[in-house]
Formats: sequence, structure tokens, C-alpha cells
Amino acid sequence: MRKYYVSFFMIILMIISCKDKKPQELREKANQFFKPIPEKMQGFESVTQEQIELGKKLYFDTRLSINDSQSCNSCHNLDNNGPGVDNKKVSDGAIPGKKGERNAPTVWNAGFHLAQFWDGRAKDLIEQAKGPILNPVEMAMPSEKEVVKKISAIQEYQELFKKAYPEEKEPITYHNIARAIAAFESTLITNDRFDAFLKGDDKALTKEEQKGLETFLNTGCQSCHNGALLGGNSYQKLGLLKPYDTEDLGRYNITKKEEDKYVFKVPSLRNVAVTAPYFHDGSISSLEEAVKKMALHQLNKELTDEEVKNIVIFLKALTDQRLIK
Repeated sequence: MRKYYVSFFMIILMIISCKDKKPQELREKANQFFKPIPEKMQGFESVTQEQIELGKKLYFDTRLSINDSQSCNSCHNLDNNGPGVDNKKVSDGAIPGKKGERNAPTVWNAGFHLAQFWDGRAKDLIEQAKGPILNPVEMAMPSEKEVVKKISAIQEYQELFKKAYPEEKEPITYHNIARAIAAFESTLITNDRFDAFLKGDDKALTKEEQKGLETFLNTGCQSCHNGALLGGNSYQKLGLLKPYDTEDLGRYNITKKEEDKYVFKVPSLRNVAVTAPYFHDGSISSLEEAVKKMALHQLNKELTDEEVKNIVIFLKALTDQRLIK
């Protein structure tokens, strides 16, 4: 009788072991392609609280635009734990009737990307922050000199810049305006359950989300969407295996290299569920359709409705906990 009890006990242990094995195996596979988001952005380890607070004020200040109508936040909305985008196909500019040419990417985690903008034309957050203010379609300020003049005339900013950059005799410069905005943006780091799963928490993702992760990996999505952000760390031709209909030449406009035609920075999938519409042209409104099209154009795979559903369930788990309404 004792022999049977031992055998029964061993069977129970085997069942428990098999149940625990699946998340562990999935995690081991996932950790080959992904990693948790770092706590700090490289290059911003020594920013001060005064610089961050100044940058935050500038980020939300419409006075950085020609007619006091547009701020950084207008296109990259952070109000009430916003997704860092305006959820429009393309953004409205400061001048009525003018619109941007590409979909506004999220500012969350932006400093972790290998470069800024869809075509990577800015090397970092500081260089990126300088662009929209002078862009005639976006904030439309006429020159760096005029921006400095306008900000310098505001008493509050005179004091804030002195506190943020006490070592400088004339702290209000265009470069310091961009530096401060970048310092604030360096704090915009997401926190979702996927990182907890990668670190060893089996229950951080539901069974359905784990199934979605498995489908994501089996489909081959990680060939482009990998690393800490599941993207943002490489460039890829849009329409790699099946042509995508677009007149935008992407990085070719920057490099003039034939091989860079229709090449764009691979977008991060962190917060992807709340940053619609999708792609550089903002042409796709649903995450399900975006998944279908990416599989078709980049991998030459036609996914079933079930596969799309599974992947979308996983992608929704990549949403920062603060952004879930």
C-alpha cells in the first residue's frame, strides 16, 4: 500500500513540475530577445531636480510656439497619465491648417531609442527637442534667437534657469532650453508587468498573455521588435517582404543612400495598445490590423484571427500601469 502512496505522490510532483515548467521555458526563450527596461537613461544620470522641473514647465508651455498655441505636450500628450501621443493620424501645427507629415511617436521611453524621429535624424533627446520649436509646420518659431528672447523676457524663467544651470553666466540659451526638456523626458520611463515576468514572476502575465507572448515569438515578431523596448533599437525597410504602399522615402531623405529607401526606425511596442493610430503615416487605427499588416509586409505571413488575438492580448500587457484607464 505504501508503494502506491509513493507512486501517487510522485505523479502529483510531476504534474506540478510540468505546470511550473511552461512559464520558465517561455521566460528563458523570451530573455534571449528581450530585457527589462533600465531604471535610468544613459547620459542623464547626473541631471538635477531643478533641471527636470524646468524641463517639465517648458514641455507644457505654449509660449514656445509662434502664437502661444502649441507646446510639446500638444502632440505628445502627458495630461492625466497620457500616452505621450495625441492619437491623431498626423498632428496639427501652431499655424491653423498646417499639419505634420508623420504620425507623432510617443515620448515615453524615447531616450532609450538609438535615435529620434521616424527617420533617426536627431541623435538624442536634446537634438530632438530643438527641432519642433523651429519647424514651420509645428511650433513655427522663426529662430533660436527669437526663442531665447521670448523666454528671457519671462521673470519666472530667469529664476528657474539660474537654479537649473547655476554655473553659467547666461543660462537662458537655446541649447539649455532643449537640455532641460530632455532632462524632463528622461524621467518618462514605463513600468509594466512584462518586466516582472522577465525577472521571474510567473504570475505577472496571465495564461492568455503568456500564450500571446508564445505566439509573438513563434511568428517571428522579435526579429525586429526586440531589446528592452521591443523595438526602437534598429532600422528596417517597411515592406521588407511584401511592398507597403507609401510615398515617404524614410531615411533615404536623410542619408541619400538607395538602400535606405522606405526604411524607418522600428517603433517600440511598449505602450503600443494606447498609442494608436499606427505606422509612420498613422494609417492604421486598430492594433489588430497593425499586427496583421506587419506580419504580412515584414514576414510574409497571413495570421489567423486567433493568432492576431493572442498577440494583441500580449501587447496590451506592455502598457504602463499608470496609463491603464
